[in-house]
Amino acid sequence: MRAITQRTLGGPEVLTITDLPEPRPLPTEVLIRVKAIGLNPLEARLRAGEFPLLGEPPFVLGWDVSGVVESARTGRFRPGDEVFGMPLFPRAANAYAEVVAAPAVHLAHKPAVLSHAEAAALPIAGLTAWQGLVDLAGVTGDDRVLVHGGGGGVGHVAIQLAKALGAHVITTAGASKREFVEGLGADEVIDHTTVDFTEAIRDVDVVLDTIGGDTAERSLDVLRPGGHLVTAVADEETELIAKFEAAGMRFSGIAVDPDPVALRGLASLAEQGRLRVHVHETFPFERVADAHRLLDGGHLQGKLVLTV
Repeated sequence: MRAITQRTLGGPEVLTITDLPEPRPLPTEVLIRVKAIGLNPLEARLRAGEFPLLGEPPFVLGWDVSGVVESARTGRFRPGDEVFGMPLFPRAANAYAEVVAAPAVHLAHKPAVLSHAEAAALPIAGLTAWQGLVDLAGVTGDDRVLVHGGGGGVGHVAIQLAKALGAHVITTAGASKREFVEGLGADEVIDHTTVDFTEAIRDVDVVLDTIGGDTAERSLDVLRPGGHLVTAVADEETELIAKFEAAGMRFSGIAVDPDPVALRGLASLAEQGRLRVHVHETFPFERVADAHRLLDGGHLQGKLVLTV
């Protein structure tokens, strides 16, 4: 099979296509013929050596996949089933490849309403949003929720999920993404390029931070007493955690995992027409370096996907 590997850390040019042996599924695993691969900012950081999750190269990046079951050593799926998921995260799943072996429990049936590209764009972003808003924050219809970065991969799913939970949703986004996030269901949009969100809103029950920097700390000013900040980017900042606790606020960091219950929940929302996945652009497998150059630039609307 072909796989995208790197032998050194660096820019997008270090990603090369090589031939590797096909993986052999263990008991309870399936072999997936990959149709699409979702790209995530974390993978750009790993490629560049900013975050040593996978150790030293050579390695194969990637977790978000959608494809067709080729063989199954489990009763959960059969050959020919279309599946998607985020297998093994945060351990290496070697998903930048034509064939992937994955635990069956880390996968779900692909919703028929989603293309393989859309399904591959969903797992990490969707599970991050679900585990933040449902599992950690327990958002309900009585809540006011602020989603920072509503136009991005996690953010655009989080807006729709919060709306599905019945919440009043506020989001920060640039002017170019206003129409996009309003179309997702955002009740209020704050243009972060011209407006300081700390001066525009108050009494927020839950803040979901997908931006980082000083966004989490500044969100203290908009939370109601006892409010809850959930962050996907600052989970281990002990000083920041102490500030929230001293202010009587809750602070939670998302350590996303391949939860099959949440994955099926996301699939169900898609099937009901309550969740759509926005793919900013697709690239053929051979143009992975070009895709990573765009990934490095940030400010995407939704997700990038490789097609195989």
